[in-house]
Amino acid sequence: MRRVRSFFLNALILTAVSFIMKAVGVIFNVYVSNRVGAEAMGLFALISGVYGFAVTLATSGINLAVVRLVSEALGREDGSAVKRIMRRAFIYCLFFGSLSMLLTYFLSVPIGAHLLGDERTVLSLRIFAVSLPFISLSSALHGYFTAVRKAYKNALVSMGEQLIKIFTVALLLGSFMPRGIEYACVALVLGGAISEVLSCACIAALWGIERLLHGMNTCNGRRSEDGSLLAVSLPVAFSAYARSALITLEHALIPRGLERSGASHGAALAAYGTLSGMAFPIIMFPSAIIYSFAGLLVPELAECRERKSYTQIRYIASRALQLSLIFAIGVAGILISFSSQIGEAIYPGMGVGRYIALLAPLVPVMYADGAVDAILKGLGFQVFSMNVNILDSILSVVLVALLLPRMGIRGYIVTIFVCEILNATLSMTRALTSVGIGVKIFRWIFRPIACIAGAAGITRCAIYFSRISATSPLLLTIFIVLTVLIYLLLLCATDSLTRDDIRWICEIFFKKRSENASGT
Repeated sequence: MRRVRSFFLNALILTAVSFIMKAVGVIFNVYVSNRVGAEAMGLFALISGVYGFAVTLATSGINLAVVRLVSEALGREDGSAVKRIMRRAFIYCLFFGSLSMLLTYFLSVPIGAHLLGDERTVLSLRIFAVSLPFISLSSALHGYFTAVRKAYKNALVSMGEQLIKIFTVALLLGSFMPRGIEYACVALVLGGAISEVLSCACIAALWGIERLLHGMNTCNGRRSEDGSLLAVSLPVAFSAYARSALITLEHALIPRGLERSGASHGAALAAYGTLSGMAFPIIMFPSAIIYSFAGLLVPELAECRERKSYTQIRYIASRALQLSLIFAIGVAGILISFSSQIGEAIYPGMGVGRYIALLAPLVPVMYADGAVDAILKGLGFQVFSMNVNILDSILSVVLVALLLPRMGIRGYIVTIFVCEILNATLSMTRALTSVGIGVKIFRWIFRPIACIAGAAGITRCAIYFSRISATSPLLLTIFIVLTVLIYLLLLCATDSLTRDDIRWICEIFFKKRSENASGT
């Protein structure tokens, strides 16, 4: 099982990089939020909804198509197909990236003034439109490096992009902030656009070096029929268009629904910005670990499927789902137990802690759904996955329109719960039946819940009896680390993590590996 161990080792390396960059991103988001305020974050969230649709149109499923087709070509040992796939991918990116740029730029006024209901978004829409062709090309190149198992290059480029964005935005905010909320958003968008362009230049340079050093025909040169790029990308693209359009509509409806519940326009944007721009990034911060694994599941499972290695598919899928659930349950327990302290430590006086506590129980569902979606895409069920996402988005729009005017921000939280649970249930059912594995409910769910409850309870008791207040970031970090350590000990004590699991994890890190260690 050397290949399997190599996969998980690669995933762990990428996880470390991703986690560090996610932490940097959260810290920077705190800096931006504290500097521009909740209303500006709400306005930026509106712009982000349109940005998401524009990026979806620009990329049009190209990343998944490149990952799938290049991985399958490697599985057939057909090196010549890779060159054909990438040449077609670049033409595809040029068309859709340019189309998205032109539509976004020339429709910025009706989108900003009428759809979003705020003319202050128009200038930001025009600025980010220029970056869309570069985002499209980057998506294809990232897909290539993921498929050839060199995703660490993607991680390096993403790290550079993040650092450039932070530096540029911080520099621009100093000049733009005095001109008001509109230009605060312009600074955020312009900084992101500059970083996207430079990121594309970097990933293209790495691609050029890859071709120069290794070429495209490193396999046996046997030519075979490679899958059609359009056949893979367009079904995903059309589904993504529908979902992204619905998400954009949902983002536009939320502030209006909050206004109809009695809030002013500024207060509605502030409430929306607090939830989506402050609480949600904290909730999703630990997901960097899950999504690093998930990103590598797609090419790995696609190649296993091409080779008909069904035992390996079941092993990887089962292991990924098990670790996702155990990890996510631990994160949820920590967020619930320390919600108020985390909120106050990161956003003092903003009331973010109550949103963290409300959303934390949904963490296992969201994190596990990320792993399941990757499994489905790797096995060729990307259209099913997108159809589930479309259903999720339709229901979300309906619930937002119905609940927000009556319940305010609580209606949005109810909407998130209903839609996430529906999405995860449908996706997991399809994945489990397709792969032929089952969820070990007691070992993967109930035991970890009991373990994190015990770990958090022990830590809370220690805080209470020691009379130490976990208010400072340093003390809070110490108590969270203590909770994690106790959680791991309880997992081992209850056989949620067995000796075989621990031996398998150790084998990832040490070169002396037994050939028969394939896990349970």
